Amino acid sequence: MTPRRTSIVLLTALAAATAALTPTAAAGTGTTYYVDCAKGDDATTGTSAKAAWRTVAKASGHAFGPGDRLLLKRGTSCTGVLAPKGAGAAGAPVRIDAYGDKRAAKPHIEAEGARAALHLVNTEQWEIRNLALSNTGPATTTERRAGLYVQLTDYGTADHFVVEGVDVRDVNGADFKDPDPSGGILFVVQGSAKPTRFDGVRVTGSTVRHVDRTGIGIMSTWDGPGRFSTGVRFARNKAYDVGGDGIVVHETSRARVEHNYVDGFNMRSAGYNAGVWAWESEDALYQYNEVTGGHGTRDSMAYDIDGGNVRNTYRYNYSHDNEGGFLLVCNGEGKVSDGNRIHDNISVNDRNTTSPYAVISVVCGAATDTRIYRNTVVTDRSDTALVSNNGPTGVTFSDNVFVGAPGAGSPIKDTVSTYRGNLYWNTAQPRDPQALNADPRFVSGAPRGPVDVRLKDGSPARGAGTPVADGTTRDYFGNPIPDPPNIGADQSS
Repeated sequence: MTPRRTSIVLLTALAAATAALTPTAAAGTGTTYYVDCAKGDDATTGTSAKAAWRTVAKASGHAFGPGDRLLLKRGTSCTGVLAPKGAGAAGAPVRIDAYGDKRAAKPHIEAEGARAALHLVNTEQWEIRNLALSNTGPATTTERRAGLYVQLTDYGTADHFVVEGVDVRDVNGADFKDPDPSGGILFVVQGSAKPTRFDGVRVTGSTVRHVDRTGIGIMSTWDGPGRFSTGVRFARNKAYDVGGDGIVVHETSRARVEHNYVDGFNMRSAGYNAGVWAWESEDALYQYNEVTGGHGTRDSMAYDIDGGNVRNTYRYNYSHDNEGGFLLVCNGEGKVSDGNRIHDNISVNDRNTTSPYAVISVVCGAATDTRIYRNTVVTDRSDTALVSNNGPTGVTFSDNVFVGAPGAGSPIKDTVSTYRGNLYWNTAQPRDPQALNADPRFVSGAPRGPVDVRLKDGSPARGAGTPVADGTTRDYFGNPIPDPPNIGADQSS
């Protein structure tokens, strides 16, 4: 290497090192603060594990800045509300996390009936990981309570929130529904003076258990231009024993709700609830979710196309053993619900025995251009209808497999919707001019799960479907969709 070349390399390296130390690059380093609710001391600086603060109240009085971290000690339990101030910045969020022996339990905060165990107000750029939150107070019919509650009021756009590995349990708030409910993990927009929304909300790998009323949700009271929250993703979460709705997105654009598991919803609510659903949202995608254990017959469906939903898609989802059924199509009064698609899903042994409901219920106001296709819907109950419709139009059923209870069968009570080329067994729809009335030949005569509704060789459903140009290339099981496709959710060849 020549001397000149050596000098250039050295100068380049020196410039890079100098740039790394400039305030702009170093802004994300921040300060780390510690909380040890067992052995800490609020009189200390809080800036080391040996000088940790004692209470979440002390941490709540601090204004955190870009790149700061707040760490709570594993294996400890705190009482009160963690309501830290300040905000992060792009590329330098404030982070709340755990420290200490990773074999120990996640640090726990019990709010004892306050508004939330962890409460963020009019802020942005926060990442929250590895906490356990609870909020149990005296029984109430008037107080809203939550585990994690992020609240914006006439704020504008709040960017970047990450919630990962957070466990919420035992929240006994009042039975208030959206747009400001009680619940487990909640993001809420309030106010009417300034367009306000979230941009970038990711809740992953978290669990809510025995919470009232909403498990995981984002909702808004802002009903003007610029109201849709964007960058919303709820993935790989689990919700158990939820008083009302399991997972819900309101006022969102292009939200993704995927790989979640809901077991037990509408357990204690007097209202209408669903497992996974949206309100006034556009282009939402729900996929690879499993919903079971829905309680009650006042709604209580696993999935829902509701008021103001536009171009929402449910695909690759599994629903089973819900008292309220598999799917609700229910547009709100004065709303436009249009262009929604429900395809390549499986429903096994869902039911709803209360009129006008069914495994699939079309009620409320009309939802235009709603297409339900290539699903497999099977029930073992003769006291439920597979489909019911009490008047709304705009729904088309095509290339679905409908299987009723062995012996007595299960009816379809729909004289309004369009039916085209579905397969029927132990049920019938005389209004389908291309009906295929035949045993689909499932691998199991008494299905209990998705693998049981795969098709045997020689099934009449094979190759009997109609191609749909929706960009979907694979089925629920990952099989390529042939041309022509099979009827139902199993597209294996």
